[in-house]
Amino acid sequence: MGFGELVGEEVVVIVKKLSCYVLGIFVDPGYIPWSLPNSIILAISPANQDIATSDAIKLARKVDPAGERTFGVMTKLDWMDKGTNALDVIEGRSYRLQQPWVGVVNRSQADINKNTDMIVARRKEREYFATSPDYGHLANRMGSEYLAKLLSQHLESVIRARIPSITSLINKSIDELESEMDHLGRPIAVDAGAQLYTILELCRAFDRIFKEHLDGGRPGGDRIYGVFDNQLPAALRKLPFDRHLSMQNVKKVVSEADGYQPHLIAPEQGYRRLIEGSLNYFRGPAEASLYSVHFVLKELVRKSLAETQELRRFLTLQAEIAGAANEALERFRDESKKSTLRLVDMESSYLTVEFFRRLPQEVEKPVGPGGKPGHPGGNPAANAAIDRYSEATIV
Repeated sequence: MGFGELVGEEVVVIVKKLSCYVLGIFVDPGYIPWSLPNSIILAISPANQDIATSDAIKLARKVDPAGERTFGVMTKLDWMDKGTNALDVIEGRSYRLQQPWVGVVNRSQADINKNTDMIVARRKEREYFATSPDYGHLANRMGSEYLAKLLSQHLESVIRARIPSITSLINKSIDELESEMDHLGRPIAVDAGAQLYTILELCRAFDRIFKEHLDGGRPGGDRIYGVFDNQLPAALRKLPFDRHLSMQNVKKVVSEADGYQPHLIAPEQGYRRLIEGSLNYFRGPAEASLYSVHFVLKELVRKSLAETQELRRFLTLQAEIAGAANEALERFRDESKKSTLRLVDMESSYLTVEFFRRLPQEVEKPVGPGGKPGHPGGNPAANAAIDRYSEATIV
């Protein structure tokens, strides 16, 4: 339906609706998926109409004030009165655009009624511009074919300029979708082999994070070093060696083990009991350190499960891995406890003859003139005062 068939206010209403539709397409980003500078505006105006009153130019000026993406198209050049032309508009003197004006000659209504072929119509258009005294010098820049070529070149340049931003937008969308897929969870395969592979991959992800905690890549593993560097030495320093090796206790243990008789050699049984009793004190700190390491490892298992992103959607698998890890840690704790206590017992039971040979050397050293040890001719009375074989020394 043309505007000529409408009467009264219908023309105003239709024009207003059409303007709102066009402005909505070019201004509202919701209508088009890409940014506004990517769109091309064809402002088509008839040559037999004043360009100042052209609705197409008015709309184009609203959405593209600078005229950077507006192509002016002048139609019906063959309908103009003799002696008139549209050179002022086409050459940009009447209304200048950043893009060139292009004049075209379309099929007339008679050609349409006769079903004139488009190839024939394009040939007639070329002949018109080539033979026109007004537009002959512009023949190579006129016509529908030149307009199509001009638009193709402009579209190519726009695409080339927009490719980096489009690529960036696509990559950003891919990253967002990948992140959402990781959050929601990727589809699980149906066959048993693929499911087993998925479970193994999830277990490897947990194992990797757990190792990072132990190796220092993530916090928590340094607490194990703290057990051996701080807790164990502090516990050993608090052991009651001063009470166990006091003179009174030494006399008591030696007398109970070897009696009051003089010894040709050191009272071995008494020494053995003293040494074994001292070494047995190590059992407590060693066992406490073992339980501390076990507690730290259980905490690292819990933290590693919470930090494994791949396991967040598999709560049942999380519980199974936690149960298996804690069960393994309990088993390792019991085995380590047996080995640790066995090492303490081995150290307390293995006392060689060389150990007892060094004891009198630490106690008795000859004293020379001036109190210097090892000098011959020392004080015999001083040497006789320290007699480890005498009964007075033992009791």
